[in-house]
Amino acid sequence: MLGIKRLGLLAALVLVGIAPAAAAQAAVQPSQQDTQYLQAVHQVNLFEITAGDLAQQKGQSQGVKDLGQRFKTDHTQVDQSVQEVANQLGVELPAEPTADQQAVIDQLNNASGEEFDRLWVTSELAGHVQAIQATQTEISQGSEQSVVQLAQTALPILQAHYDALVQLAEQLGIPVPQTSASGTPSPGGTTPAPGGTTESPAPGGTTTESPAPGGTEQVPAPTQS
Repeated sequence: MLGIKRLGLLAALVLVGIAPAAAAQAAVQPSQQDTQYLQAVHQVNLFEITAGDLAQQKGQSQGVKDLGQRFKTDHTQVDQSVQEVANQLGVELPAEPTADQQAVIDQLNNASGEEFDRLWVTSELAGHVQAIQATQTEISQGSEQSVVQLAQTALPILQAHYDALVQLAEQLGIPVPQTSASGTPSPGGTTPAPGGTTESPAPGGTTTESPAPGGTEQVPAPTQS
């Protein structure tokens, strides 16, 4: 009987030890903002890795080929961190880019020569603007520190990519979308969190009526870091 009582006491102690751990685990549930950002930036990375491959294979300009390789390398590294953080927080990541991003990939697959270069640069400019805005929003509104730190690490990489794209566009004579009067929306402003339901394109994607490569759509340029 004494042995049974001891076993009962041990079981009780084990349960007491498990309860705080379970409570702590439950408390680490990421917010909707953090979850949506992880999912959206993962899709950005999936898109950029594929688009980077296409740039190296089909780019007519050496500048397009070089940037494609750089983007693939950088986004592969960023995505490793994204997956690590998502695993720690129990966030399920999408297995493929968004429908808009896939539509751009399809367009790139069907383009060639100068047309490919113009489409690639134009879509990359628009996609990086959206990715930068979403990242700024996460830095401002995110609540899970590991996700916020991820965004803080990603932001200068995205900004450097955008700056390189602007330089390449100027070299190739591809018009860069003009900055809107208000410039980049401030973090937490009108820019929707990734995964929202507005018609703004997902990072790396396009709107339903995306402009032709080299068009003059008004797209806010990211703030210079």
